[in-house]
Amino acid sequence: MPPLPPLRSAEVIAVGSEMLGSTRVDTNSLYAAERLSDLGIELRAKAVVGDDRGDLASIFHASLRRADLVILTGGLGPTDDDLTREVVAEALGLTMHQDETIVRALEQRFARRGLQMPASNLRQAQVPAGARVLANPRGTAPGLFIEHDGKLIALLPGPPREMRPLLDELCDGPIGARAGTERIYRASLFVAGRGESHVEEVVQPIYSRWRDQPDPIVTTILAAPGQIELHLSTRDANPEAGRRRIEAARDALASALGEDLFSTDGRSMEQVVGAMLADRGYWIAAAESCTGGLFTSRLTDVPGSSAYVYGALVAYDNRVKARDLQVPQELLDRHGAVSEPVALAMLEGVFRATRVQVAVAITGIAGPGGGSAEKPVGTVVIAVGVPSAPPDVRTHRFMGDRSMIKFWSSQAAMDRVRRMLQ
Repeated sequence: MPPLPPLRSAEVIAVGSEMLGSTRVDTNSLYAAERLSDLGIELRAKAVVGDDRGDLASIFHASLRRADLVILTGGLGPTDDDLTREVVAEALGLTMHQDETIVRALEQRFARRGLQMPASNLRQAQVPAGARVLANPRGTAPGLFIEHDGKLIALLPGPPREMRPLLDELCDGPIGARAGTERIYRASLFVAGRGESHVEEVVQPIYSRWRDQPDPIVTTILAAPGQIELHLSTRDANPEAGRRRIEAARDALASALGEDLFSTDGRSMEQVVGAMLADRGYWIAAAESCTGGLFTSRLTDVPGSSAYVYGALVAYDNRVKARDLQVPQELLDRHGAVSEPVALAMLEGVFRATRVQVAVAITGIAGPGGGSAEKPVGTVVIAVGVPSAPPDVRTHRFMGDRSMIKFWSSQAAMDRVRRMLQ
């Protein structure tokens, strides 16, 4: 009998009507994606399905046709709506039997708590013919592992603290044994200051050449808040060759993107800016109006930021701008709080009060009210000062709701600091 082909693809099905509401989030698929990726197995799709026999059967059949490995989480409890075992057994044409070892383990678990096991828990001792039982000391529902026509199927309990150890056991055992020698190599690039379509114009002529190669490099472009992300992946059985190809691809895109590229190692904008400040021994302070302290809050989310964040003033009201930053009332009256002259005056006030090397001032209209034809909602003015360069002030027009405008403003301010220090 020829050896079975290595596993290359997987799908995850989260089972449970509670997962379709607004109070539960499927985190099991994220953990599965990470563990499987380490083995060179790509998670190609994931689904959430309620406790409906027909829906679960339909989704399971589709996943089994597409993927080498199907992982189902949840639906292994003792109640009538826990259908995963029955639906999978029926779909695979397998009979069910009661496993007395599981029955005894369940009885002992209840006895240790001074309880008698309810008869409904016997459902959890039902095992499809040929399935491997995965002991679950953290809960009452054991896991199940089935090999069927070259495909692998794992039925795992839904609670993450129970699911993760069982998946680890499988990845270190039968799943890992079928993983083959290929591994997935990845790289990411984060870009600021360009829209998704502008990034595509720059990089598409480069990455389009990789798609038809014998060992293709897959490129995905994602628009995220305040940045555009490019994710690269390729497969290779040779670690050195795989790393070399993905690094060469990353470097080619990085060269084309120039100074708009701010991260190739997964670091966020605040981490990148923080590292630049720390490396130079600079302190930063800010005057924030429409962002309400978000700019400084993001900087201080980074461990070690006490080495370069001096402080901030939330100058939300014009009286604070005038009193604490000494913005001349004449400027406020003539130009309005959201203007380049006022932003520069706020910047001067920060430097005057703190004597730091790097300062930022942000003033704008976050909405939903307060806009005008001349200064619509989303108008934000950002001023930045760094050593050995004249102050930089720019007016932006951001789109979105109030929270998005605030985030975009903080991101644009950090990006301006990055570019001026760079």
